[in-house]
Amino acid sequence: MSLIKTWYTPQEAHSKYGIEEAKILEWVEEGLVRAERENGVVVRVNIDDVQLQSEVLLRES
Repeated sequence: MSLIKTWYTPQEAHSKYGIEEAKILEWVEEGLVRAERENGVVVRVNIDDVQLQSEVLLRES
C-alpha cells in the first residue's frame, strides 16, 4: 500500500507546482498526464505525471 498521495485535483496540482489548471488539463487531453474522470469531467490527475511534464516545461524554457 502506498503512503504517498499520487492523485490530486487539478486545483491541488496547480497549487503544488504553480502550473495553470488549463495547462494541466491540456496535458490530460494530450495523453501526457493520467486522469480520473467523473461524468466526463477530470476530477483527479496523477501528480507524478504532472511533475514529469513540469520538468519538461522547465527544460524547454
